[in-house]
Amino acid sequence: MRTLAEQLTDTLVVLFGVSTLVFLLLVLIPGDPVDVVLGESAQAADRAAMRASLGLDRPLGERWLDFYADLASGDLGTSLIRRQPVADLIMQRLPATLQLAAAAFLIVVLIAIPLGILAARHRGRWPDRLAQTFALFGLSIPNFWLGPLLVLLFSVQLGWTPVSGNLAPGSLILPAITLGLSMAAITTRMMRSSLLEIESQAFLRTARCKGLGEVAVLLRHSLPNAMLPVITVLGMQLGSLLAGAVITEVVFAWPGIGSLLIDAIRQRDYPVVQGVVLCIAFAYVLTNRLADLFAAWLDPRVHEAN
Repeated sequence: MRTLAEQLTDTLVVLFGVSTLVFLLLVLIPGDPVDVVLGESAQAADRAAMRASLGLDRPLGERWLDFYADLASGDLGTSLIRRQPVADLIMQRLPATLQLAAAAFLIVVLIAIPLGILAARHRGRWPDRLAQTFALFGLSIPNFWLGPLLVLLFSVQLGWTPVSGNLAPGSLILPAITLGLSMAAITTRMMRSSLLEIESQAFLRTARCKGLGEVAVLLRHSLPNAMLPVITVLGMQLGSLLAGAVITEVVFAWPGIGSLLIDAIRQRDYPVVQGVVLCIAFAYVLTNRLADLFAAWLDPRVHEAN
């Protein structure tokens, strides 16, 4: 059995590895930030001065230590293009991404859990086939195709929702559906499989023999036990929402950190790319750890197994 301190240590080790990997990738990729700021036709003296001001003339080990020193103080650097602190740029865009992620997560919960329960309760019949068809389509349709399709149907043809942006009423609907549909499909299949797996357990037969109705058996016995693997999947998906929001935000011109990341990649604004990738990676790791802790709180056997 591992203590909470050991699990937190593992999380810090993972975060350390992720941040180091992000640092090395941006250091080793082709391209020079000096060319972004001054252009390739700049004088050699100007280029040398810029490299010195950015710290690019120092050894890699010193830059790595400075990177962690700045990271510990919350300094993610300064944008080469916008000339603003990266942390400020992320904080300006983060609320829009969190709003989109929360709406998509709500769609996942509202669709997947009832549909998974319905499929398990009517195994082999038309509700089950309907749920599995939905799961198949949800897993098969990529976001970059589903988003424009929804825009063409509901925005262009029917005029029910805005085409893009986040200023008009209803602008959150299509991006949230686009982002949450595939994750709802995964959770639906997990919910169905988890309920069917425990259906033959002895404690359910005992509950029915005591005279409990099917609804009471479901709510008091089946669902609490079936939710443990579902919570783990939901925790993983909650972290994936921030990463998956990158494509969705670009499709719908949503002003979140995903759009900020794509703009920074196009402009080769390396500090912004580094800061956004770190933000997404840290959010993914932390949400997964919180999901594990929550599952262990619901069922102490999970904590003992870990």
